[in-house]
Amino acid sequence: MKRNAVWVFGAVTAVLLAGCGGPGGSGGGSDELVVSGFSFGAEEFEKTVVAPFEEETGIRVTFDPGSNSDRYNRLLVDRARPDVDVVLISDLFAADGEREGLFTDIDPGSVPNRADTVEFARDAPGQGIPYTFTLPGVLYSTDAFPDGPPTVASLWDPELAGRIAVPDISATAGIPFLIAVAETFGSGPQDVDTAFAKLAELKPNVLQFYSSTTELLSLLERGEVVAAPGLDLFAYDAVEAGRPVAWAPFDRGRVLSYNKAEIVEGAANTDGAQRFVNYLLSPEVQTRTATAFSDKPVNRAATVPPIMTEVSGGAATDPGAAGYVPLDLDFVGANRGAWIDRFAREVSG
Repeated sequence: MKRNAVWVFGAVTAVLLAGCGGPGGSGGGSDELVVSGFSFGAEEFEKTVVAPFEEETGIRVTFDPGSNSDRYNRLLVDRARPDVDVVLISDLFAADGEREGLFTDIDPGSVPNRADTVEFARDAPGQGIPYTFTLPGVLYSTDAFPDGPPTVASLWDPELAGRIAVPDISATAGIPFLIAVAETFGSGPQDVDTAFAKLAELKPNVLQFYSSTTELLSLLERGEVVAAPGLDLFAYDAVEAGRPVAWAPFDRGRVLSYNKAEIVEGAANTDGAQRFVNYLLSPEVQTRTATAFSDKPVNRAATVPPIMTEVSGGAATDPGAAGYVPLDLDFVGANRGAWIDRFAREVSG
């Protein structure tokens, strides 16, 4: 199974496992299930997760692709008669859905594998359960930085004029970088006014504001940029291929992003949905998904491929011990729309 480094998050799209069973949340007995997840890498997900689940349980699943936002909007439109049982979705969309009442509580007794997950996944607030995460930090050229990675503050060095890339705030690494800048130059992670002012000052150093993994890696590998805030998994294939690219955590302001498994309010097969979530959290499945498409596991008993620890270090298996904390989703959710407008007006425009 070929690993796909863009499975994340960040960018983040849908696998819809379509099934029968009418709406109404009866919860029991159905041998069909609908799961909405991530479409980039859908074929790998089907082979690695769905097919073994079908074989083990006898529950039949199918799926269709779609983006995070499209899937979320569909849930809003179909909330009176949902045709989805489980949603695999990014943390920000999960928080929005929980506030909207789109999801329901998961019975702790039906998901015993959660007890074996790392702290942030075990104790995450809300209704759903995190099942994988990604780490924002800085990607850099080892030719340009032979003595170690750049710090957040060093990205403002005049010697880097026109030589860095910065994630658009709508990209997965965008808000974590904003928070890292607030932590570095301001009074704390919520001092976004200082962060926006500093990002405006960074513009002479920015060759490109990127939203695509492909364009970022191309810029790094061609040497057009030498550093860029970005996700750790962007570096896996490049490092494995021996290219002069590395990744390091931010020296200040380490926040992680994660994907969450949610059960839809009014789902036709809540019993099967909870069984699927528990299966997704098992060490065997978490090991397979780490190998197949670089989903970092939350189950402490899972095994990760060597490239994951080579690039991400101990944070690949224990992000909390490496200083990472989850995003403050209430704070971000309340301000994200205004930040997107402000970024376009004050920073990238």
